[in-house]
Amino acid sequence: MAEAAAGAITHARVLKIAVPIVLANITVPILGAVDTGVVGQLGQAAPIGAVGIGAVILSALYWVFGFLRMGTTGLTSQAHGAGRQGEVAALLTRALMIALAGGLLVIALQLPLFSGAFLLTPASAEVESLARDYMAIRVWSAPAIIALYGITGWLIALERTRAVLLVQLGMNSVNIVLDLWFVLGLGWGVEGVALATFVAEWGGLALGLWLCRDAFAVPAWRDWPRVFDAPALKRMAQVNVDIFLRSLMLQAIFVSFLILGADFGDVTLAANQVLLQFLQITSYALDGFAFAAEVLVGYAMGRHAPGQLRRAALVSSQWGLISVIALAFGFATLGPWIIDTMARVPAVQAAARSYLPWLVAAPILGLGSYMLDGVFIGATRTRDMRNMMALSLAVYAAAVALLVPAFGNHGLWLALLISFVARAATLAARYPALERAVRLPSQSA
Repeated sequence: MAEAAAGAITHARVLKIAVPIVLANITVPILGAVDTGVVGQLGQAAPIGAVGIGAVILSALYWVFGFLRMGTTGLTSQAHGAGRQGEVAALLTRALMIALAGGLLVIALQLPLFSGAFLLTPASAEVESLARDYMAIRVWSAPAIIALYGITGWLIALERTRAVLLVQLGMNSVNIVLDLWFVLGLGWGVEGVALATFVAEWGGLALGLWLCRDAFAVPAWRDWPRVFDAPALKRMAQVNVDIFLRSLMLQAIFVSFLILGADFGDVTLAANQVLLQFLQITSYALDGFAFAAEVLVGYAMGRHAPGQLRRAALVSSQWGLISVIALAFGFATLGPWIIDTMARVPAVQAAARSYLPWLVAAPILGLGSYMLDGVFIGATRTRDMRNMMALSLAVYAAAVALLVPAFGNHGLWLALLISFVARAATLAARYPALERAVRLPSQSA
């Protein structure tokens, strides 16, 4: 599996991992736009709102299982680097078992979960009714979409990111074709959009499993004593819990940012929502290089090669730096046009333009946090990630308390960027310990 992984860490190798991930990310907003556009042809506002709110609620539920992608990548890349191919196959089985259990749990708890979600995001009776119909169909693909987190992490760990791109393109293509057929051809409305996504997600799982067929060709994937090995399960649980807690704290920062921004009025809230799309673009661009760091650092950890680990971090970060410089330049020059395209209200346009300099700075100030996240995920130093995220959350809270009363929404944006820098600085402080941990016992200081 992925024999090229045994080679040197080169710029070409980093790009081979990163570029398909960036391309896969680009397809994500396209699908959302098609869903909205197709249901918009029905000529009513309620179906658009129903699909939008239903998709957001389900995405939030599935986000809880995002740890499966990151944890699987780190653990699998290390096992692969150490030449433990039986463990590589067993990790895929464990990830699929976790996904099945998680998906069935979401299905079993769908009624209280959906009711709680609508308490937090109230909608009109018509929109809520249509959204419930939409989610009642899509929830049955929960095991598939969660399993794809694990499959994606496993494929990334073996540097098979073109397979990840293929899965994403396959799912989106099926979804778009079925959207057009079910909604515009058969007139199935909101239920048609949901059914199209349901079929696409199960089809994506089938394609993902087929792309992992080499793992199922060896007996290790169903070597149950190995799969249920207590120390391995404990390690996987520890890694996943740490990542989940870290992600929860990161989400708390962004949720609080939205809540605090709402206090400044509808215009400022709308401007912040527009500008957050710039951060989403940054994330799409940097994910590929952060994922490359995960894979190559994990591989170096498995081989106990500190020099290779350092080079993995440096080469992937160099490409990340090129990306953020391009993004900052693009935001500075095209930002006003992007804002005017996304927001047609003059007051919102003016407000967003006044805060745009923070978004020009955001990619550069956020680079360290993105790339070091990738390094520490690959090394499975997840306790450090959790603890440093807690410190960064405290720094952010202090910055909000000091800056928002004095500078309003400008202070809020500054506090958010300070949290990016705090994540990078705290993880950087732990990096020397990471390099020491990668050495063989005989090499330890």
